Amino acid sequence: MCGILGLFHDKNSTAKLLTGLSILKNRGKEAYGLANSTTTIHAPTIPTLKTKLKTTQLRTNLLAHCLHAVINQIPQPLKRKGILIANCEIYNWKQLAKKHNFKAENDADLLLQLLDKEQPTQTTLNQLDGVYAFAYLDNNILTIARDILGVKPLWYSAADTFAFASEKKVLKTWKQNFIDELNPRTILHYNTKTKKITTTERTFFTLTKPHTKKTTTEKLPNILQKAITKRFPKEPFGILFSGGIDSSIIAKIAQQHKKKFTCYTTAVQEKNWKPSHDLIAARKTAKLHNFPLKEIILTKKDIPKLLKEVVPLIEDSNVVKVGVALPFYAACQQAKKDNIKVLFSGLGSEELFAGYQRHHNSQNINNECLSGLRKIYEKDLYRDDVITMNNTLELRLPFLDKQLTQFALQIPPQLKIKNNTGKYILRKIAQTHLNLDKETAWRPKKAAQYGSNTDKAIQKLAQPQTKSAYLKQFYPQANLKLGVLWSTGKDSCYAAHIMKKQNYELACLLTIQSTNPDSFMFHTPNIHLAKLHAKAANLPLIIQTTKGEKEKELSDMETLLKKAKQHHNIEGVIVGAILSTYQRDRVEKICDKLSLKIFSPLWHMDQELLIHNLLKENYEIIISSIAAEGFTKEWLGKTITKKTIQQLKQLNQINIAGEGGEYETLVLDCPLFNKKIKITKAKKTMDTPHSGRYTIEQAELKEKR
Repeated sequence: MCGILGLFHDKNSTAKLLTGLSILKNRGKEAYGLANSTTTIHAPTIPTLKTKLKTTQLRTNLLAHCLHAVINQIPQPLKRKGILIANCEIYNWKQLAKKHNFKAENDADLLLQLLDKEQPTQTTLNQLDGVYAFAYLDNNILTIARDILGVKPLWYSAADTFAFASEKKVLKTWKQNFIDELNPRTILHYNTKTKKITTTERTFFTLTKPHTKKTTTEKLPNILQKAITKRFPKEPFGILFSGGIDSSIIAKIAQQHKKKFTCYTTAVQEKNWKPSHDLIAARKTAKLHNFPLKEIILTKKDIPKLLKEVVPLIEDSNVVKVGVALPFYAACQQAKKDNIKVLFSGLGSEELFAGYQRHHNSQNINNECLSGLRKIYEKDLYRDDVITMNNTLELRLPFLDKQLTQFALQIPPQLKIKNNTGKYILRKIAQTHLNLDKETAWRPKKAAQYGSNTDKAIQKLAQPQTKSAYLKQFYPQANLKLGVLWSTGKDSCYAAHIMKKQNYELACLLTIQSTNPDSFMFHTPNIHLAKLHAKAANLPLIIQTTKGEKEKELSDMETLLKKAKQHHNIEGVIVGAILSTYQRDRVEKICDKLSLKIFSPLWHMDQELLIHNLLKENYEIIISSIAAEGFTKEWLGKTITKKTIQQLKQLNQINIAGEGGEYETLVLDCPLFNKKIKITKAKKTMDTPHSGRYTIEQAELKEKR
């Protein structure tokens, strides 16, 4: 809805903030403003603001704002007791104003008065129903915060200067170091006098006792209706429309409330291609329910031009993100031409109601939903925000409504996935309560990049390169700097390899050396070879020791990740977890605490496919320990080949990739290594007839052919 930014302890604050406002100008074109602790100025344009600056003493420690008004056009920064700049859409602002006896002109004014009265605490923010990112300055304390799921973006940098902005590209232009995305579960406080930073951690959604089937079916329709209707603006609006269950629910409820809206569907079409799945579905559903539909038809030739705009805009060349961004961006362009100011999306429904394959594979569906919600701000929300704001559109996401989210996390798993159908209860309600046709209500999920044919277009344009390599030309920088939790085994190595191929930078390897061979969390066989692996990969290595005591070893991991963030400026962590929620959830919790993003590219990957992929990529892997019936001493030190895979399949009741701890591995060579590991001395030790270890006593690096 708006753009916010600020800069403290920088002599060039005014010039940099004017540059930043120019970068963010599409986030709001109705008014611009600057303020410090004593003075506030507003102007209708950036040049006018620049002229006004000449007659003021505004030089440093400044807040700035560009306005895209939906509720009353009130320029910011706003000043009462404290000073506020906000990018917010608070749906219960009138109720809160009445409750606190405030005379507020809009939601931002309400927020300022609330912060003045109660200060920016978790309790204060928990009263807000909506989405927001704000900076609040009072008594030399600057507080920055955002809504709990991270719908509204906020980036910051804390070095000699303190800077923040709605978009990362502003801080890059200012050449700030150590740029971080503010974790939505963190409130950050910056003392403008001492330059010290403190944080307050916010409680996220929790998994409590599930509702009964009766409670779910009785209450969910009403909660869903409220989540959508409270977001309806007075003016005509748009809906990103695929003909699937989520966007159709929004359109149906809008139609029932007699709202004026337009559905937007994007597809890439070529003469010899099969018609776009989304276009066919959108046409069917729109015709059947009389939804106004506008089609944006692209050809393969249109894609490179769009990529030049989209990839730098989202600051990411990840294939999936770009594939989703392209049809979204094209729809936003058309909505902007139609003078639309608000656009609805069904994003979030998959995480709430278990619509992804990983939910089907999970033994704890609601826990998997919760995990996805923690990461949605990095995965989807920043991309979608910058695309809509670049087209001066406000994005509204009813499926990420606070009340709906908490309720959905208490829906019994058997109502989310039934008869192998995801989002079962949502589909049932759509058909029985909203009168959506059966085909639309039960239409299978098709990811946007495939349903629109954008992924196919990128694939064709990229040949003979990979899609990642092709997209890198549009954004040469690494997507993020990542540390790798490195065990010397196949999973951590392959996870790092996948992320590197997707244009992420591997900044360092991170290894835990446990004195307990039966650690609950960490791989222990031949962990000392991590040093040789680091040399082979030409990457820095940080080693942290632990006694390997259950749960206590997590504090040692936290220490390790803190070191990596301090010394290598990592922004996220790669984990090789495939099925272990015990491992993934604990790493996720620590990363969330440290504002690090977590990447698990092998999560729920088919285990036999994983092993075959490793061989296809010319990995050389040996078995370093065994612990399952059917294994014998001869398995220790055995190289994994196609023949080995067949032998593993013949063993009874084991995970073929060893995910249940049946065996551990050691990587001797892989595409990440410049040199390979040569074992010069090793021994086999059996503890029982079916368990033992292959200990590498001496090894060296050898040149690769």
